[in-house]
Amino acid sequence: MRTAKIQRNTAETQIELTLNLDGSGLSKISTGCGFLDHMLTLFASHGAFDLNVKCNGDTEVDFHHTAEDVAICLGQAFAEALGDKKGIVRYGNMILPMDEALILSAVDFSGRAYLGYELSIPTPKVGDFDTELCAEFWLGFVREAKCTLHLNQLAGTNSHHIIEGAFKSVARAMRQAVATDEKFADKIPSTKGVL
Repeated sequence: MRTAKIQRNTAETQIELTLNLDGSGLSKISTGCGFLDHMLTLFASHGAFDLNVKCNGDTEVDFHHTAEDVAICLGQAFAEALGDKKGIVRYGNMILPMDEALILSAVDFSGRAYLGYELSIPTPKVGDFDTELCAEFWLGFVREAKCTLHLNQLAGTNSHHIIEGAFKSVARAMRQAVATDEKFADKIPSTKGVL
């Protein structure tokens, strides 16, 4: 089974996270930030990943450390669960409509961390969540997962729909990328022989 268990304890956050890449979308999320909980629940469901996250963070300050550190742990969990990446498809993409928003995401589990982020979120907050943390979340994730992620907004003006569409689109793209390819089950998906 492709699973991971991550713990991270800092002066700002204490996190326990478990991930099963071959799950069915079950999740139990408690970060202290309702909007982030909702996005991670959507991510697990649309990716068909089993995901449990418990975070105690300094949310009395703001949600920055919580969002960034949860993303770091999630990225580490993907890297651990994928191991040497033998037999994975490696690439995935999704164009996802979320009402008036249209989001494109493309991912490559290449071993190289890069975020191409082109979301234009019009409001500074959704509820009490700072929308600028969406970029920080995905940046923290790609650095630890060591993947390339392009996230582009093709249409939309509703901040909630743009962010929700992004999480759903990325989850669907990652679901494709981490899927196993039976034809190449014993091969690394790279001519270099390593990712």
